[in-house]
Order: sequence, then C-alpha cells, then structure tokens
Amino acid sequence: MPKKLFVLAGEVSGDMHAAGAVAALLKARPDVTVFGVGGPKLRALGAELLYDTAQMSIMGMVEVIKHAGFLRRVIRELKAAVLREKPSAALLVDYPGMNLIMARFFRELGIPVIYYISPQVWAWKEGRVKAIKRDVDRLLVIFDFEVEFFKRHGIRAEFVGHPVIEELAEVKLPPKERWLQQHNLASQETLLIGLLPGSRKQEIAHIFPDMLKAARLLSKEYRSVFLFGRAPNLDKEVFSLLAEYQELPMLECSAYEVMQYSDLALVTSGTATFEALCFGVPMIVVYRTGQLNYMIGRQLVKLKSISLANIVTKGLLSSERAVPELIQHEASGEEIFRHAKIILDDPAVSNAMRKELQAARAKLAEVAPSSKVAVILQEYL
Repeated sequence: MPKKLFVLAGEVSGDMHAAGAVAALLKARPDVTVFGVGGPKLRALGAELLYDTAQMSIMGMVEVIKHAGFLRRVIRELKAAVLREKPSAALLVDYPGMNLIMARFFRELGIPVIYYISPQVWAWKEGRVKAIKRDVDRLLVIFDFEVEFFKRHGIRAEFVGHPVIEELAEVKLPPKERWLQQHNLASQETLLIGLLPGSRKQEIAHIFPDMLKAARLLSKEYRSVFLFGRAPNLDKEVFSLLAEYQELPMLECSAYEVMQYSDLALVTSGTATFEALCFGVPMIVVYRTGQLNYMIGRQLVKLKSISLANIVTKGLLSSERAVPELIQHEASGEEIFRHAKIILDDPAVSNAMRKELQAARAKLAEVAPSSKVAVILQEYL
C-alpha cells in the first residue's frame, strides 16, 4: 500500500522550500503520494493540492480576522481530508497560525509531525513553544541560533540549513557585462536600482506606492534604470499603479536578477532580505502594514530589527544594523530617497555594506537541507 504524506505550505516561499524536500523524497521513494496545501512547485511534483498558496497568503492580524470564516473552512476541510487519506506523516512548513492548529490535530491522531522552518517564536509569540513541545515530533530549523533558543525551552531542534542557500546554488545567471549587453544598458553610466515590493497583495498595496515615489525622485537625481521584480504568484493587475509612472525607465525581471545586478535594492521585509544578503547587494528594507496591525505588532515583537538581513548579520537583539530599515511612517517615498542617496553618493558606504553582507553569507554553512529533510521524512514513512 503506497505511503501518503500531508504537506502544508501556505506561502510562496514555503511552497518552494517544501518542494525541494518533496522532490528529494520522491527521488528516493517514488511510491509516496503527497497531498495538502501548496503552490505551483508542489503541484509540478504531482502533489494533490486542496488549496493553493495564492488563496492562503493572508497577512496581518486584522486581515486574518476578516478572513476567519474562510480559514476555519480550510482547516475543517483539511482535517476531513486527513481522516479520509490517513497519511503516514505530516510535513508542516512555516505558516504557524494554521500549522500549529493542524499539528495538534495530528498529535491526537497519532500521526507524526515534522515541522520544517520553525515559527519565529524568538521574535514574537514565545508562548507557542508550549504547543511546539507538545505537538511536534521533529523540529527542523534553518538558523543555527535557533537550536540554542529551543534548547532553553527543553525542545530538541535540528539545524538543517537554510533552503535559500541551496536554491541559490541552482541559479545560473550570466555575468553582469553580458546581461547589460543583452538588455542594451550602458555598463558604467547607468545606476541599476532594484524594486522588490513583496509577494502578497497587502504588501503591494501598502508599500509599492512609496517605492515608486522614491523611484521617481531617484530618476530626477541619477541616470538610472529600475529593475522591477514581480512575484510570479501575482497578476500584473496588482501592479496597475505602474501605469502612472510610465516615464520611469523600468525593466521587469526575476527577483534574483534584481539582486544580482542592482547597485541598490529597495526590498520589502521578508525572505527577500535574506536572499538579497546572500547576493551581497546593498539594500534598504521597507515595511508598512495597516495601522492597527502595526500597533498590535509593536507590543508583541521584541526584536531590535525586523529584517533577516540584519538579524543574521548583527544578531537577534542587537540595535546595530547592517542595512537601513524604514518601517511604517518612515517608509515614505521621501525617506526611502534620502537613505538611497546616502548609499549612492558615497561608494565607501555602499562597499562597506556589501562587504558586511558577504561576510555574513560566508559564515553560513554550505548544506543541502532538502536532502536532510527527505531523509528524516523517510524515517516516518
């Protein structure tokens, strides 16, 4: 009888990371069938998806409350599918709001839970460690400092490495000079400024307008081309505001091209800041959410920095920053422009930032987390 694996990856990055592990698993165990929640990467591997990440990317407490009915229905239908399919194990990837609810359900059924990419309880909602300790059989973390954090709470966490490093090893981009020639861009005279506004509709609504305002200001000050990285999960209609900025020299390309070739990148806080760190690109991290979400978050989040670029570079509780962070009212077009000008006008500032990011990247282990996760999954299948 073929073994079944339940997977729940509710975000774009989660779909990518889960797919790496599932691909490695299926290579060793082609008899395994996969079902649950994911996106195009998991679907391409033959997973039966009950819900897509495009439906699940709901961020912010206010938005979660607004979509509470939908989320309850999803959980109800997922539980019914689990009872019907009887999986041998569950792979839960990040997405803690729903995954911790499902973890408890699996524990009650006696189905082992492998949690890959731990909830960031070291940043907020530390009380969740009780649920993790009670309901998770194997906790697989992607930052080495998380091992010690969970150890203090009596939880054995296993460091498997960050999947982004593994994924970046597969990225093959041409040298900058050749890429510039392919796109008819002058190599010395033109600044390349990246725009990475995020992968969720709410992020685009809150952040993209001021990114574009900053871009307009920068275009008046510098001879520049803007490299726009549109998340592949979002339709072009989400970025309709671009029609009001047609005077900007804009080139749409992949997020990794933005990170590889930009002289400076404007990046929405999230996984992209860690990816940008791995490329060593100077960046300004921006973030804005609804005012109520922000007020609630300020009371809950205990970190000095919100971006993974700064957390990895400087540590969890350091007030120092390798890259600027502009949050909420500070994330205005004028402030983004002001900080960008400081970096662009002084090569020493830009070079120091690049060197610090590259040094942090060099300290990260060269590992293959997908293979490690796949081996652990096989133990339970």
